[in-house]
Amino acid sequence: MPYIDESPTMSPQLSARSQGGGDSISPTPPEGLAPGVEAGKGLEMRKLVLSGFLASEEIYINQLEALLLPMKPLKATATTSQPVLTIQQIETIFYKIQDIYEIHKEFYDNLCPKVQQWDSQVTMGHLFQKLASQLGVYKAFVDNYKVALETAEKCSQSNNQFQKISEELKVKGPKDSKDSHTSVTMEALLYKPIDRVTRSTLVLHDLLKHTPVDHPDYPLLQDALRISQNFLSSINEDIDPRRTAVTTPKGETRQLVKDGFLVEVSESSRKLRHVFLFTDVLLCAKLKKTSAGKHQQYDCKWYIPLADLVFPSPEESEASPQVHPFPDHELEDMKMKISALKSEIQKEKANKGQSRAIERLKKKMFENEFLLLLNSPTIPFRIHSRNGKSYLFLLSSDYERSEWREAIQKLQKKDLQAFVLSSVELQVLTGSCFKLRTVHNIPVTSNKDDDESPGLYGFLHVIVHNAKGFKQSANLYCTLEVDSFGYFVSKAKTRVFRDTTEPKWDEEFEIELEGSQSLRILCYDKCYDKTKVNKDNNEIVDKIMGKGQIQLDPQTVETKNWHTDVIEMNGIKVEFSMKFTSRDMSLKRTPSKKQTGVFGVKISVVTKRERSKVPYIVRQCVEEVEKRGIEEVGIYRISGVATDIQALKAVFDANNKDILLMLSDMDINAIAGTLKLYFRELPEPLLTDRLYPAFMEGIALSDPAAKENCMMHLLRSLPDPNLITFLFLLEHLKRVAEKEPINKMSLHNLATVFGPTLLRPSEVESKAHLTSAADIWSHDVMAQVQVLLYYLQHPPISFAELKRNTLYFSTDV
Repeated sequence: MPYIDESPTMSPQLSARSQGGGDSISPTPPEGLAPGVEAGKGLEMRKLVLSGFLASEEIYINQLEALLLPMKPLKATATTSQPVLTIQQIETIFYKIQDIYEIHKEFYDNLCPKVQQWDSQVTMGHLFQKLASQLGVYKAFVDNYKVALETAEKCSQSNNQFQKISEELKVKGPKDSKDSHTSVTMEALLYKPIDRVTRSTLVLHDLLKHTPVDHPDYPLLQDALRISQNFLSSINEDIDPRRTAVTTPKGETRQLVKDGFLVEVSESSRKLRHVFLFTDVLLCAKLKKTSAGKHQQYDCKWYIPLADLVFPSPEESEASPQVHPFPDHELEDMKMKISALKSEIQKEKANKGQSRAIERLKKKMFENEFLLLLNSPTIPFRIHSRNGKSYLFLLSSDYERSEWREAIQKLQKKDLQAFVLSSVELQVLTGSCFKLRTVHNIPVTSNKDDDESPGLYGFLHVIVHNAKGFKQSANLYCTLEVDSFGYFVSKAKTRVFRDTTEPKWDEEFEIELEGSQSLRILCYDKCYDKTKVNKDNNEIVDKIMGKGQIQLDPQTVETKNWHTDVIEMNGIKVEFSMKFTSRDMSLKRTPSKKQTGVFGVKISVVTKRERSKVPYIVRQCVEEVEKRGIEEVGIYRISGVATDIQALKAVFDANNKDILLMLSDMDINAIAGTLKLYFRELPEPLLTDRLYPAFMEGIALSDPAAKENCMMHLLRSLPDPNLITFLFLLEHLKRVAEKEPINKMSLHNLATVFGPTLLRPSEVESKAHLTSAADIWSHDVMAQVQVLLYYLQHPPISFAELKRNTLYFSTDV
């Protein structure tokens, strides 16, 4: 189905492919539908389908009327001494529009009474059959479409009067609509017949689905669908209507295949570029700054003919000039700011605040989102020109890097020629980019419409079960990516299954979602050859065997039960299950009456039972992480396998004698995950419900001395088991952060991971707090992170010294 918007360009493409799977529509409905259609239900569905189609047919007729309206006066002036257009130009631009209008007006006038006086005996298959038989008129229109568009554009440029006419054609609204007229450009209206044939074909498919086989309409509709499909396939050469640019050196039509925003490293700094991949050239552009009212244009930074473009292999690549990565804590700060601004905008809207104030907040939010988008990508994507020049992009997602590489390599399989564009040719090509682009806005949430889905906030539990369809043995693993703040990030990774064609991982992951709408799964073959190192980031490059993506539909995932699905990728099938927990549900601590085991039991009960100062589970997990995980990249941030974490939880709860043996064999991320889970499942936070409001007030103090006084006093006010455990954990996290150059975990990163876990109030306490997903995240979490960060950045705190030092004040909190 053609991509529909209001800005078509040159040559049309009609497609009988459905949006979902890309398969051709079959003249026979899917098995079991039509033969088993219940007469009552089927006929009722037919009426619903027809009513919807009739309403859109009325709009289409109004659009054709609007297009025809200026034709008569233009023809009248054509024979005068001051014509706006010549007769030939008028006939070219409006070619066959009158015929198409008459065909559809007759069809509408005959179908309308049948739908309005609906009963089970109504037949209308003959009307669709007649409409299909007149598609020859559309063939003539399609053949002339490109010329009509070019003529209209030239006439607009040379005649101001026609330009005014063509920019604002008035389309009558539907009968029941409040809008009497809407303004549409001639260019947009000339595209409507292109779109209409595909729409009619899809409606025929829907009607057949809900028509009993023995109904008199069934064979007529089948015949109409067959004619429509034959017509579509006869003119569809898989050319996208809005992607045709100018001609290539070989005289073929140059088309836009893919475009998008990428971060380029240029002169050791990051620049946001709009990259356009045409059938024979890759063009990197920047949007020019223009004064108000002027048309926006692109400025070409560089281009490479695809015949000259190569991807350097890891061993061929040269070390690139170092681009300093943006500090993680600054990226986290940006996310916090964005979430807080989002919350402020929602409050302003709820309170019907001034539009100027909302616009100011939106502008601030856009600035932060733009900075985040620019500074977060780290995955190198290098392309090289045979003339010796090399260009480096940084992407946030390996999936995206793979998409660009595959799209280029597919085009390079054709017989391409090297060429040099003249300055005029380059100007024309760059000029076409604005009209041809398919990605119109930088992918940030502030560019979203208010009615667009905000995405999911909370935790997605995913079990990656297995994969099938590999032709030969490989070392296989999967990674999971989700979108967040406008870009995709890798969130989890399965273990590697060595030398197999049927890996069975059965690994569960808990992935935090922040406004996420999609889940991507990538399947890799692990490379153990140390010579295959990418010099742009000093990492070994693993081969992508397949990749796939699914939309996270709230109705599907927001259930208590697991939802099992399969992603197909390059002949490979990966089976997985998922379920979602919303953030407000996942943030709740549930009161516990449990006295056995350690999870969900008060820390004072556990330490008293164990006769220890720090719970055994905390000491053992910390010891193991410091022994073999302190240099692990992303320790405490990367998800451990949920099934491993649950197994460790069970042995700690049972006080099994094999705990130490199991710990020594277990993946270190699972041990780190078990420690986090222990603190998360405490019936009240480690820093207690009672002191939570005071911690929130203390961290907000501006005066450093007052803040120090308050924050130390709050620690002294904690029960001894809580305080000793907190200080023990604090020193451990500081030791982890000392290895930041290797493990990439800064104090700020660790505060982001552990802050909410150690401070988040229990269910009773949190009822008084805000409950919307965005508010919970921005309002409380920012402060929770700051509290833990304060103590992590503080010089060492001794329990004995703290208890002795009761200067300042000792009033109870």
